[in-house]
Amino acid sequence: MNRLDERFAALKKKNECALVGFVAFGDPSLEDSLDLVTAMCRAGLDVLELGIPFSDPTADGPVIQRAAGRALKAGATLAGAIGMTKALRKKIDIPIVLFSYYNPVFAYGPERFYRDSQKAGADGVLIVDLPHEESHELTRCWNRDDFALIRLVAPTTPPERMKRIAEDASGFLYLVSKTGVTGSSGIDINSVKNKVNDLHGITHVPVCVGFGISSPADAKALAPYAEGIVIGSAFEKTIEEHLGGNDLTVRLDSQIRDYKASLYSAPLEK
Repeated sequence: MNRLDERFAALKKKNECALVGFVAFGDPSLEDSLDLVTAMCRAGLDVLELGIPFSDPTADGPVIQRAAGRALKAGATLAGAIGMTKALRKKIDIPIVLFSYYNPVFAYGPERFYRDSQKAGADGVLIVDLPHEESHELTRCWNRDDFALIRLVAPTTPPERMKRIAEDASGFLYLVSKTGVTGSSGIDINSVKNKVNDLHGITHVPVCVGFGISSPADAKALAPYAEGIVIGSAFEKTIEEHLGGNDLTVRLDSQIRDYKASLYSAPLEK
């Protein structure tokens, strides 16, 4: 059982929904990134999504696009993110999932990426633009028991394809709550609930919901139906609005605690 399995199993015993937090490596700077992410994890994240900045983040909205731009300008790279994962592992014990587009991973080399990431202490990777049907070239070289490829399901994914994706899932399934990009507003709670229930009917892998969850109220409304809630743009917006501020860590700490408080005692509903 890896760290992802252990974390979701422990939360299930407490009827607690996981807070999965995204932050871009290297934002707001390479010098500040390690301390900032460490503080965010200690504030209450259950799973960290460490974003690998990419020049063409097509699934991300303006907030995360700008975060990626700041990080790239600061010199952030895939190798650097793996190095920070190793440094984080000495400070925190929560699961770490690398978040990337496929181009950086392909350029780095799939086998080398798996070897270096797993050795550094990462527990998996989410590659937002790698279709399920083309993922074998990446996963054929690794043991998914110790390193998960987090699969995505969209609101438009048809049932048969959803089953195929679920059959190969490990770590957790990432359900995109709505069509559009990260940070966009407007979630249909009933639609998400129905999609989560469909997934629960075909897999025992935890389901985490992301995209468009912009407030603790949104998280609380979705928490009874899923095993995890993913927050990214909201955290990056706080970073962007308080660049250079001495109280940035305090603001993020408070924000994370507010989100986490909204997820306590949230037994799954069918």
